[in-house]
Amino acid sequence: MNKLSAPFTFSQSSLQDYFDCPRRFELRYIEKLDWPAVEAEPVAENERRMADGNFFHRLAQQFLLGLPAEKLSKLAASPDLSRWWDNFAQTFSSPSDLGSLHPEAVLSAPIRNHRLLAKFDLIAVRDGRATIYDWKTYHKRPKDEWMAIRMQTKVYRYLLAHAGSHLNSGQPFAPESIQMIYWYADFPSEPSTFHYDASLFKRDEAMLEKLVDEISSLETFELTGDEGKCRFCAYRSCCNRGVGAGDWKDAEAEAEVHETFDINFEQIAEIAF
Repeated sequence: MNKLSAPFTFSQSSLQDYFDCPRRFELRYIEKLDWPAVEAEPVAENERRMADGNFFHRLAQQFLLGLPAEKLSKLAASPDLSRWWDNFAQTFSSPSDLGSLHPEAVLSAPIRNHRLLAKFDLIAVRDGRATIYDWKTYHKRPKDEWMAIRMQTKVYRYLLAHAGSHLNSGQPFAPESIQMIYWYADFPSEPSTFHYDASLFKRDEAMLEKLVDEISSLETFELTGDEGKCRFCAYRSCCNRGVGAGDWKDAEAEAEVHETFDINFEQIAEIAF
């Protein structure tokens, strides 16, 4: 018997976890197991980098809401934060040029008997066109081909086309009017840009619905066959897949912070069931 609660709230992180390892999905989202293993070594460096990344996102949000850049720069106290913030402030010195800004926007829509939810770093809208911005603080710039197949790229564009009409005067965004940009704080002049179209929208919708159907019907969640992914998984010792963690420089993309949503669903825009 499947243990998935209904309605379950799917996110890009939970779907990526399932795609990477069904057992990890079960442990993290169904059993809600809090396993003490670290995801990457050295622990202090990994935790510092993640904390700086979270704080950078907060600085970017405050800037886009109108706080002066010079005041925010005083809060960028670590070397990484200072460098990221300088790059950000130079790249986005005139945010109003991007259009109507919606930082930290949350969109939700039904998918089968469940819910699909995403929290965006920024959605910028101009003349019926929308750009999704997502800030990344990776130590290494990932290949565009790798980012293109990530669940985040698929879920974010799909959900904006499916549930973003309130950001466009009540009119749904045509898939062709949507693009997604990953902006890398350590590589400010090398963003990844992914455009969208109707065929990709239909393909993503079919893929996401199939994935949700599959998860909803499973009784056994198998371990991944790619044991390399276990190096950056907190549950590796639980699954007898090793004890030592991988190096944080290789783990950043594999072990991103998982969303925690403390959200009143009555207060966010969504398509009704």
